[in-house]
Amino acid sequence: MEINKLHILAVGRNAEIMEVVSRLINSHKNWVGTAVLTDEEAIAACGSEHYDLVLLGGGITEEEAVLLKERLQEQNSSVIVIRHYGGGSGLLENEILSVLEQYNIRLVDAGD
Repeated sequence: MEINKLHILAVGRNAEIMEVVSRLINSHKNWVGTAVLTDEEAIAACGSEHYDLVLLGGGITEEEAVLLKERLQEQNSSVIVIRHYGGGSGLLENEILSVLEQYNIRLVDAGD
């Protein structure tokens, strides 16, 4: 599958970390990211916008992750939900690129 922009929702409990994650995501040319702090905000965001990928970050328990993934995929069955455990910009980028490869998603410029 080819897409022009990868829309990413990042969910985590620490506001400062989520600001950094959002900045890192949005620093990539074809990535558009939004960061939220609560499950309710994540559900509302997915109800009003299309996201290709949801990153579940720090502070989210495994039980919360399972429930949130179920709720988000009820809204959008094609959304990919993964855990992001931190570790800096290189790890975040590699996690996302790995997911794109795993799901055979190719980012293309509109001019390609």
